[in-house]
Amino acid sequence: MAEYEVTCVGNFTKDTVVVGGTERVVYGGGFNYGCHAARGLGKRTAAVTRLSIEDKRVVEELEAIGVRVFPSYCDSSTSLRLEYPGDNPDERILTVTSVASTIGPKEIESVRSRAFVVGPSFRGEIELTTLRLLAARAEILSIDVQGFVRTIADGRIVYSAWGEAEEVFRLATIVKVDSAEAEFLTGSSDSRRACAILHDRGAREIILTHRDGIMVYDGRSFYEAPFVARSQAGRTGRGDTCVSSYVSRRLDDEPQEAILWAAALTSLKLEHPGPFTGSFREVSKTVESLYRAPLTH
Repeated sequence: MAEYEVTCVGNFTKDTVVVGGTERVVYGGGFNYGCHAARGLGKRTAAVTRLSIEDKRVVEELEAIGVRVFPSYCDSSTSLRLEYPGDNPDERILTVTSVASTIGPKEIESVRSRAFVVGPSFRGEIELTTLRLLAARAEILSIDVQGFVRTIADGRIVYSAWGEAEEVFRLATIVKVDSAEAEFLTGSSDSRRACAILHDRGAREIILTHRDGIMVYDGRSFYEAPFVARSQAGRTGRGDTCVSSYVSRRLDDEPQEAILWAAALTSLKLEHPGPFTGSFREVSKTVESLYRAPLTH
């Protein structure tokens, strides 16, 4: 039996989030949001990350909630500035002020997990050889394409052509995109068409997140579930939380059930800045009271 059920892989990021002219610094990184979601659903959880020793507090915070962390310390952590110009959480301006080093095979060689959730911030953070190793080792390899289509140009994060896409899609069990990334990769603004195109590239399932909810396509059916958050105060980390929640439940449930738990937990997270800190009982209650039977076609 694998020692862990869900392992989140990606560099820590020190984020300056700007909403409505107000700035605040938060400890981010897809791995961080993802680990909190997986632990909230009761999974044996691990993290593989790179960061500066001065930011070790995030390691201690994860260990405090029961996450086993495999950190590698480097000269500087990745630092991002995220500016939201309006109310749409999918519209943001990202700039980079520092970058941590790459996660290679040696960083994950001792980790055994049923699922790996790979959530880099931009291209170059995870080596292709690392993905190959993870794919051969796990039941589920989930990959967030943001960490492969996003590159750094003059300090800004932009989308650029992704030459390794074909192999990565074949390696992945689950591929996560948001609506903007899906359109960039497929040329289609129609979410269902984009998911179908991406599925044909080899992944078993496609998860698409957008401002109103989640869509999953498994090659046969589309499943949808809305977010029911009362605010968008915790919009940063939405996708990372969503995919980790989905993968955590997908280990044991079918897509139509896993999507409900992912939507419910993400909705609760959206109401508060930072990672999810609620309980399994809160999520379960939200599923039972506000969800059941996602749209299936």
